[in-house]
Amino acid sequence: MTATTTDRGLSGHVAIVTGAGSGIGRATAVAFAEAGAYVLGVGRRAEPLKETAEAHDSIAVLAVDVRADGAPAEIVAHAVQKWGRLDYLVNNAGATAVMPLAETDKQVILDLLALNVVAPSLLAHEALPHLRATSGTIINLSSTYGHRPMAGGAHYAATKAAIEQMTRSWALELAGEGVRVNSVAPGPTRTDVMLHAGLTPEAANDMYAYERERIPTHHIASADEMAHWVLRLAEPAGRHATGQVVTVDGGLELI
Repeated sequence: MTATTTDRGLSGHVAIVTGAGSGIGRATAVAFAEAGAYVLGVGRRAEPLKETAEAHDSIAVLAVDVRADGAPAEIVAHAVQKWGRLDYLVNNAGATAVMPLAETDKQVILDLLALNVVAPSLLAHEALPHLRATSGTIINLSSTYGHRPMAGGAHYAATKAAIEQMTRSWALELAGEGVRVNSVAPGPTRTDVMLHAGLTPEAANDMYAYERERIPTHHIASADEMAHWVLRLAEPAGRHATGQVVTVDGGLELI
């Protein structure tokens, strides 16, 4: 795992990164730590989080389900009690689901909403007083499919569209208080998210191959490439950017 910058511009700052046990979340936690921040990596599974913590001395971890009652308050309190402040909240934890309309399942919809929309909302709510104090930043992870259709994945796409509208609305609401809110919308990225969605490794590889042919650059991104853009939106040099959704998908949204 390598960071996207050697700049120490975040020295002494504190970040919370959810979904930090793997993929984009782990890469983002490491990138923030290598840029000088203290990082609380949050996730449901203790063992993957341990691997994330081993990647850098400035990363601490907390195994908790962000959907659980009281979890947002516990997460924010843990970071603030440990380091005395909070500068960045990265709402990365999320899930996808392949579910055509003909196979619609109520519980799948509720689960997607709980993790992709409700949890980041409540976490941002708990973090807000501390972000106001530091003129901090919220970065929400969306998807290319937050603003383009996804056949067979309408409910997942709808949750990401919600994230993008929350990003814009919170940015407008909080701009006068010095709190910035932005979003990174990844295109197809090689992580284990497809496996968690129930696809076999073979099916996931087939999907990546299909997507690679559709992407104008013919490139499936790495988690580190996405972490680069999250970090760019967090850096103090980007303080004039708020309410933005930065799509990083090799031009997929253009077709």
